[in-house]
Amino acid sequence: MTDMRIVLTTAGSQDEARRIANTLVERKLTACVNIISKAQSIYRWEGKIQEAEEWLLLIKSTAPLFEKLRDAIKELHPYELPECLSLPVDDGSEEYLNWITQSIAS
Repeated sequence: MTDMRIVLTTAGSQDEARRIANTLVERKLTACVNIISKAQSIYRWEGKIQEAEEWLLLIKSTAPLFEKLRDAIKELHPYELPECLSLPVDDGSEEYLNWITQSIAS
């Protein structure tokens, strides 16, 4: 088990996704963000089933930074209720996990 996390959020456009990703990397809250384009989302919102085309952000970070990362997503995101899920990383290549740690070190 590691303290690494993959954090998920979505954005309503490519520009929005890039803006959020760049800001998170600049603030050293993440080592890397992958943006997966044009995910089709189907969800319930305010009692109705909705559909939207979204961009999925896969954010690589650590458990100790999650609270700051979550707060930054809320700050940067135009959605009233942005997705923010933290998934634990059980294992990975030692070199890559070290790179994440070094990339976000203060």
